[in-house]
Amino acid sequence: MERQDRQGRGAGALSTQAAPIETDALIIGAGPVGLFQAFQLGLLEISCHIVDALPAAGGQCVTLYGNKPIYDIPGTPVTSGRGLAQSLLEQIAPFKPQFHFGEQVATLERQADERLLLTTSAGSAFLAKTVFIAAGVGAFVPKRIAVEGIAQFEGASLFYHPDSLERFGGQTVVVNGGDDIALETAIALTAVAKQVTLVHRRDGFQADETTVASMRALVAAGKLAFQVGQPTAFDGKQLQITTPDATTVDLPLDALIACLGISPRLGPIADWGLELERKQVPVDTEKYETRERGVFAVGDINTYPGKKKLIVCGFHEATLAAWGATAIVFPGKAVPLQYTTTSTRLHELLGVATAREATARGIRR
Repeated sequence: MERQDRQGRGAGALSTQAAPIETDALIIGAGPVGLFQAFQLGLLEISCHIVDALPAAGGQCVTLYGNKPIYDIPGTPVTSGRGLAQSLLEQIAPFKPQFHFGEQVATLERQADERLLLTTSAGSAFLAKTVFIAAGVGAFVPKRIAVEGIAQFEGASLFYHPDSLERFGGQTVVVNGGDDIALETAIALTAVAKQVTLVHRRDGFQADETTVASMRALVAAGKLAFQVGQPTAFDGKQLQITTPDATTVDLPLDALIACLGISPRLGPIADWGLELERKQVPVDTEKYETRERGVFAVGDINTYPGKKKLIVCGFHEATLAAWGATAIVFPGKAVPLQYTTTSTRLHELLGVATAREATARGIRR
């Protein structure tokens, strides 16, 4: 990893942008392991910010199998990707981690004071004592529509996996895609948009049967239009699609929403100077630290002898990684092991003591 001092290029990087956000820890990735990493850091009173390329928390767990059952989470007989993400968000809520969605960490540079300067695709900058890479098999980014020149309309009349549909109220909207998220988006838009058209390459979907049935019911009722075809041209105000019989159809619109799935990309991580083995980062099994001090890797992004790509293994890695960070965040301080069942300090951090005291006061009355 390249080291930057205050007199060199690193100083220039700091001076040409807004002052970086200073934090004890920066977590890259808001999937289940990244979220649990925030929880373990919170128990140790290590503040953190979380950056993710997707527009919301959950990572591939939500985006790829949000409604599919998961049976191997300890103490949880069955949940779903979306349910697991929601539970983890509720669990870390007392620690108030700061999220930065729709951003991909682009650079990582060691500073003269040993902290790490990171910048993102959105222009944000962070100065962190420790970094936790929880990026799965890479940053999950939306698959783009393969039409020449279409990128110029992103954020204006073209949107990929928007996190809110309220902005499309009263508009004519076309949704492109055929999975659960695409159909759910089209269905939800019928309640807020003026007109909604779902476009998919064929009259068949990679979605839950119940969702497909709901979509077809809305089409039958005239509340949702459906068109088979592939996008072939877009000028920001009109989408041209080509149907299976090679005819073209023009669809006027205010907004085009593409829900074509996501794909993992290792992206800038490969350029940070970290050692890589088959696009994964080697770590030790004591702290899950990379060969770069203060940079930890947890979840599917890391590799070590006996590695198993399971969510439960990522939770274990996140726990030891958090403890590994204490020597850097609290140098020279012995951090005691505390248990959430008995520690009054942990109860304070989790807000348990306040709730219990309020209940006790209610009983006394």
